[in-house]
Amino acid sequence: MKAAAPHAHRSDNFLAWFFVLVWGSGYIATKTGIQYAAPFTFLTLRFILGLALLLPYVLWVKPRWPSGAREWFHICVAGLLMHGVNLGGSHYAQYLGMSAGIAALILATQPLLTALFASGAMGERLGHRQWLGIAVGLAGVTLVVWHKVDIRAVSTASLVAVGIALAGITAATLYQRHFCPSADLRSASVVQFVVTLAVMAPLAWTVEGFVVNWSWQLLASLAFLVVFASFLAVSALHTLMRRGEATRVSSILYLPPIIAVLMEWAVFGVVPTALSIVGIAITCAGVALVTWRRSA
Repeated sequence: MKAAAPHAHRSDNFLAWFFVLVWGSGYIATKTGIQYAAPFTFLTLRFILGLALLLPYVLWVKPRWPSGAREWFHICVAGLLMHGVNLGGSHYAQYLGMSAGIAALILATQPLLTALFASGAMGERLGHRQWLGIAVGLAGVTLVVWHKVDIRAVSTASLVAVGIALAGITAATLYQRHFCPSADLRSASVVQFVVTLAVMAPLAWTVEGFVVNWSWQLLASLAFLVVFASFLAVSALHTLMRRGEATRVSSILYLPPIIAVLMEWAVFGVVPTALSIVGIAITCAGVALVTWRRSA
């Protein structure tokens, strides 16, 4: 029995780093995609493609579907929070002119909100080291994105949009873990894509006119976000949530903004400042404080 623990630990580490790399890369893909289709339209295309790829697989493997009205309801709510509220809000904040740095910084406070709710409503006991780690991690992210912050790009509407996204991903993280602990992720993804599409498509048509400027960049960003973000990364996050405490798992959400900065350097030649490099080290230290446990 003891021999399984190192293997499980390695599996968790792989899933965590995979999620971080894909989620961080998603900032680049999203930034590219919304140049060719407005946010609700872009998300509608994303979930149409997602269903087109996922449905044949689900029909082939025949996973377990929700067993009752209550489970169907909870899976739908979790999907709307994660895919509709979170992605809709974050995409629209950038579309309205909020810089990637400010958006990343605000969304990076999600582990702090999760810790507050988890300790108060879910009974998770947090030590002084974990609270210190949350504060240190947020300070590190602030330094990482500081060179990208342009306060002139912040409007009231964009602040409202990113605030909605922050509330959505925080609620989705806790809701999924509490109300959908045994749902099959494959069938749940189909259900969640359908209900999110049912909300996004009317918004895309009535608010944005469903205008699409087709290009290979748009198709590439959609393919990356559907396959790697919506399928693989979200599944990895949900798997980690089932294995660990909400606060420990959500602390890895400090890291995607760092990956975004590094990828921007590699892809667009935007060199991070010395302050950002220091911030990367501080953020990693904060994550370590939150996630580290004493060995038995």
